[in-house]
Amino acid sequence: MLSALSIRDIVLIRSLDIEFDSGLAVLSGETGAGKSILLDALSLTLGSRGDGDLVRVGQNQGQVSAVFDVMSDHPVFAFLQENELLEDEQEQSIILRRTQGRDGRTKAYINDRPVSVALLKAVGQRLVEIHGQHEERAMIDPVAHRMLVDAFGGLGDDVSSVRDKHELWREAARALQQLEARVAKAAEEADYLRASVDELTLLSPREGEEEELAGRRQTMMAAEKIASDIGEAHQVLAGPAAPTPTLISAMRTLERKADTAPGLLDTAIDAFGSAVDALAQAESELERALRLSEFDPQELELAEERLFALRAASRKYGVPVEGLEAHAQQLTQQLHDLNAGEEKLEEYKNKATAAFAILRDAAIILSQKRKQAGEALSQKVMLELPALKLEQAQFIVEQVTSEDEITADGIDTIEFHVQTNPGTRPGAMMKVASGGELSRFLLALKVALADRGSAPTLVFDEIDTGVGGAVADAIGARLAQLAKHVQVLSVTHAPQVAARAEAHFLISKGGEAAVETKVQVIQDEQRQEEIARMLAGAEVTAEARAAAARLLATG
Repeated sequence: MLSALSIRDIVLIRSLDIEFDSGLAVLSGETGAGKSILLDALSLTLGSRGDGDLVRVGQNQGQVSAVFDVMSDHPVFAFLQENELLEDEQEQSIILRRTQGRDGRTKAYINDRPVSVALLKAVGQRLVEIHGQHEERAMIDPVAHRMLVDAFGGLGDDVSSVRDKHELWREAARALQQLEARVAKAAEEADYLRASVDELTLLSPREGEEEELAGRRQTMMAAEKIASDIGEAHQVLAGPAAPTPTLISAMRTLERKADTAPGLLDTAIDAFGSAVDALAQAESELERALRLSEFDPQELELAEERLFALRAASRKYGVPVEGLEAHAQQLTQQLHDLNAGEEKLEEYKNKATAAFAILRDAAIILSQKRKQAGEALSQKVMLELPALKLEQAQFIVEQVTSEDEITADGIDTIEFHVQTNPGTRPGAMMKVASGGELSRFLLALKVALADRGSAPTLVFDEIDTGVGGAVADAIGARLAQLAKHVQVLSVTHAPQVAARAEAHFLISKGGEAAVETKVQVIQDEQRQEEIARMLAGAEVTAEARAAAARLLATG
């Protein structure tokens, strides 16, 4: 419920803080006192269109804050959580705030966090409904009518079931549509697909193959070059002009002469031996290097051919060499879809058909339950109409079904129709009923719905305009009855309505330097005097005071 409203610098209001309680509260006052200003301010904080003219003269900015105490299981908390606006899951207060600049700019806040006006409005619609003769009301929207019938009939589980089945059917239909598109596309490219799949199957590209081949090719080309240099070095040591035999021959000659001159040639002979051994080792190492650097020229040729073939395919199909394998798989799948398309299409069609049949059955059952709920709601509203001076009127829940057009909400279009007088043609409530009639139809509907399908706070703006006596009393009785289930605020000119309120707010204008709108809670004699004024007008008589006392006593 709305627990507090704080207004700063809006039209004639300089500073105003009002606290509200549950039950029925009325706001009264003379014409022009500022009752509409209060509703404009409340509407602003609920997300209505801003206007720089709302800012009080002489100020650059106005502000309105509304505090709501809401039951923890109310759906608004789930909505706040979805939009990351709920910090404490145990929190039950919601604060909506709106600033309005003289330049027309506005800012919106929920629990002191900046939000868009659209989000503020979405939350506001879940907390408050404002009903009057000139308000834009969700009650006029046929979508809301269907939701109200569902709420009245307790059809939430049935509606959820239809939505779930609708989503399953949509998924099956999307899968079928996608397969049909793939098969159609594959059929258009059948020859190309077959030739491409054959070519890529024959090529059999592997992921990482290009890098592997390029590396191997580079290694073999390097080996080819270095093998030539090793061979030349080996030829020096092992070829016809090799130095080793000459060194060995010279060493043997020295060894034979060594005895003739002891100690003279020993060092030279040892050096010759070391040189021969070193050359032998060098020759051995060169032979080993030759063996390691050996490669098959044909392997190099094959590697180059393979690499060139992969790169040619890459250019042809417009994908990197690394993507050829995946591309081949994709083309193979497309060809498979083409070859197995008819069989697969039949399977998908059967799935979609079965899902639609299940959806249709659930939607038909929901439609039948809606029919029963609509008839019961219509009868309940009709019981309220005579006392509201609509005894000749008819309230009709018009339900149109189409099994061929099933939405997530079923097969029904539901709209509230009325017939205001016998002999006239029933029509949409918004079009047929006058302003006063519309308000009373709405009140009857709200009473019938009680605490189902309603925001926790209902505001009625002068729905008693143009009626009096028994009708006004009936309106007051029904507002009081409705207030047992939800918080009701009523701007009223009817003393019969005011007398039934649990709280009475008097709106007046005053001020010395500048005119200001004031709001005060009135009780006892002051309240009796205000109701007497509502009965008598400008001049309050003793008879009016006595009548006011009787109304308060019986209210």
